[in-house]
Amino acid sequence: MGQTMKTSLPLPSGLPDLAGTTAPERSTLATIRSLLPYLWPRDSLGARVRVASAFVLLLAAKGATVLVPLVFARAVDALAPKGGGMVVVPLALVVGYGVLRVCASGFAELRDAVFAAVQQRAVRRIALETFRHLHQLSLRFHLDRRTGGLSRALDRGLAGIEAVLRLAVFNVIPTLIEVVLVLGILWHLFDWRYAALTAAALVGYLGFTLAFTSYRLRIRRRMNETDNEAKSRAIDSLLNYETVKYFGNEAHEAARFDVALAAYERAAIKSQVTLNVLNLGQAAIIALALALIMLMAAAEVAAGTATVGRFVLVNTYLMQLYIPLNMLGYVYREIKQGLVDMEQMFHLMAVDQEVADRPGARALVAPRGEVVFDNVRFGYRPDRPILKGISLRIPPGGSLAVVGPTGAGKSTLSRLLFRFYDVTGGTIRLDGTDIRNLTQQSLRAAIGVVPQDTVLFNDTIAYNIAYGHPGATREEIEAAAKLAQVHDFVMRLPEGYATRVGERGLKLSGGEKQRVAIARTILKNPPILIFDEATSALDTRTELEIQSALHAIARHRTTLTIAHRLSTVVEADQILVLVDGEIAEAGTHAELLARGGTYAQMWALQADQESATAA
Repeated sequence: MGQTMKTSLPLPSGLPDLAGTTAPERSTLATIRSLLPYLWPRDSLGARVRVASAFVLLLAAKGATVLVPLVFARAVDALAPKGGGMVVVPLALVVGYGVLRVCASGFAELRDAVFAAVQQRAVRRIALETFRHLHQLSLRFHLDRRTGGLSRALDRGLAGIEAVLRLAVFNVIPTLIEVVLVLGILWHLFDWRYAALTAAALVGYLGFTLAFTSYRLRIRRRMNETDNEAKSRAIDSLLNYETVKYFGNEAHEAARFDVALAAYERAAIKSQVTLNVLNLGQAAIIALALALIMLMAAAEVAAGTATVGRFVLVNTYLMQLYIPLNMLGYVYREIKQGLVDMEQMFHLMAVDQEVADRPGARALVAPRGEVVFDNVRFGYRPDRPILKGISLRIPPGGSLAVVGPTGAGKSTLSRLLFRFYDVTGGTIRLDGTDIRNLTQQSLRAAIGVVPQDTVLFNDTIAYNIAYGHPGATREEIEAAAKLAQVHDFVMRLPEGYATRVGERGLKLSGGEKQRVAIARTILKNPPILIFDEATSALDTRTELEIQSALHAIARHRTTLTIAHRLSTVVEADQILVLVDGEIAEAGTHAELLARGGTYAQMWALQADQESATAA
């Protein structure tokens, strides 16, 4: 019965991208234009000098490369017996041949070494800008994102940049320069037919490669999408390991994962088969062109109009040309695939910042902590309003509590004050200034938040507390921990403050995590505090302990408390009862109880529940 229920759960058929929506395709030119500023940065003369130096070394390496067959052919002619005479070793030509080969390799290696700094700096700058941009995007984007797919997009994008830079600079450009030089030499030393046949072979080869690779790119995109989906499902399932176990849905999770793996398998097989067809076609074009040109050269040698050295020369040039040209097909495919891999990352960088600083936004200096909501309206979607004209005021150092049923819009107040979202109507003012006219950095520096669901970094307790003030001393960390009543607990641990808390802090209990969150907020030392259901998930004893810590840090600070348990807000200067996005009642705890309205009913209901629980 249970197994039947598991396997009958619906499996998703679509394969959305990392953000749950389909990212528009970018043209190759648009992707390259996005990359070029990082290769030729206007703010770095050293980088531009390195690029120019690498290009000069590239020309020197190719110049030496195309001279090698000429010297080799002359050496062959010099070694050919003339009239039965003695064969003389062309010492200068042999030495020159060796020197040119060393120069060709040496200049190429120097080019690679010089350009390596440019390549790695470009990758670093793009990675850093993408990382910063992701942190600047709105909470809405991060609620919609799929962490596994996002991580894969960044990994593939950075790998694609390295591949494009390495292959384009080290393979494509040198090969194109060599092609031009060889065509000119063949025309000059032989006649136009050799150059024309070689050019025709090149055009046919490149045309076939470009056309077929364009077809294969659609398969590559599908591989990326299915890869994102598979990794997203795996990571999502593993992050929710306990939930999977609670419901015994291991088979269902495996089935969901296998759906994505099967889609990837089909795309990967199709990609490999088309690659084999492409390689076969390229080999046929190269072999045919090489055979025709060698027949022409052999006929001239047989007729006495060309020397054996010239026959060797044309063969050497063609072999020297077609070896990198054969690689050029692979290189082109890898570059195009690298560009495809870069698409999603540059698409991420192009996502608009929903909440951005206005031009001329000023920094908040020495905030007093007066918070005013003036007829604030907001909805996460236009067709679903959450707040419907909320007006409230918290004086500097005052405390305001907001209570109400689930879905009334309580937590939305804190998100708007912190500017995770901007209001759709009305104004939020801090010390008389619309918060949209303040820089987000200075606004958020003035606000400390202790959320209901505390998430910790997979690092030490000391690191997580110090996150409230990076660079804090050990003494400051311990002082904050003592105020948050977590110091004694930490000292009982074998590794003390060096104890690692695990993924998302799962090695700690809910109360322990909350104390760490309070400690890091104490270390931040903000003038405004938001307690967003900070104790609702804790047991009564732990709640009372943490509540005393919260009262200690809230002293002389402007405090907004969002609570479900009314016992945590009785000491607030003012309490607002929020119902369906509107203020139903306002007053002190005593006033609201005396009024006998919604708050009094909620208080009586919770009192009955607590009595029943105690009994």
